[in-house]
Amino acid sequence: MAAHTRGTELELSWISKVQVNQPAVLRRAQQIQARRTVKKEWQAAWLLKAVTFIDLTTLSGDDTFSNIQRLCYKAKYPIREDLLKALNMHDKGITTAAVCVYPARVCDAVKALKAAGCDIPVASVATGFPAGQTHLKTRLEEIRLAVEDGASEIDVVIDRSLVLTGQWEALYDEIRQFRKACGEAHLKTILATGELGSLTNVYKASMIAMMAGSDFIKTSTGKETVNATFPVAIVMLRAIRDFFWKTGNKVGFKPAGGIRTAKDSLAWLSLIKEELGDEWLKPELFRIGASSLLTDIERQIYHHVTGRYAAYHDLPMS
Repeated sequence: MAAHTRGTELELSWISKVQVNQPAVLRRAQQIQARRTVKKEWQAAWLLKAVTFIDLTTLSGDDTFSNIQRLCYKAKYPIREDLLKALNMHDKGITTAAVCVYPARVCDAVKALKAAGCDIPVASVATGFPAGQTHLKTRLEEIRLAVEDGASEIDVVIDRSLVLTGQWEALYDEIRQFRKACGEAHLKTILATGELGSLTNVYKASMIAMMAGSDFIKTSTGKETVNATFPVAIVMLRAIRDFFWKTGNKVGFKPAGGIRTAKDSLAWLSLIKEELGDEWLKPELFRIGASSLLTDIERQIYHHVTGRYAAYHDLPMS
């Protein structure tokens, strides 16, 4: 993974006068959605690329060791071997980018991946996910415990009230403490954009999170009523671009929540390509948080190879 961007000093002058032009952002989002997707071989290639960006996630109250084990196996073998052979991609080591679980399940995931003989990173949500409404002390302890258990990436949630009330210094300080608690682990900061009130707040929160040393900024927990949307993504991606121009630091982007179809994933890839360029199209700088997306991608690849759609029993449990 890329070296950590340890953040910069807090510079409120960067964000004090920012106003996002909402109609322009919405127009751009409509353009992206109206675009025709790539077809045939190109589509298969892009879909396999999309697989390598997925943080394969399970965040259910009924997670057990056996379903974490199954998730980890699926992360290592995301697409059926014979389908990869038909595309001549069986020896390319295609895996998902990470598996993402609750802190209490990190040990299970580390153990299962070790048993499967692979070094896919384990990401853990932390800091009172998804609401972020627990004491700061508890949230910091949760990060430390997840890292101790072997998580090499931590997806934290911010206290949304700090954004809604414009307490930017407090938000910066909170994320700095998260950064410190992560140690060598990567810090992915979830903004919960559906709860931030405006696109201008999304831009400002993105900037503060990057100044405070986040390696990634992430749209949502997947538990809000509104999750990853294109207008929000455009604002976050432009914040990433502005931050890069000002500091030379590349920060990653992770949309999460509601990305379920292969077609969706292609739209996200083309958005990244257009807004940030090909250098962001690698797992170090782009992830997709998803649980059911992989199933649809595998179905589309099956269709591409065989010319028919798979029945449920054709594809291994995802």
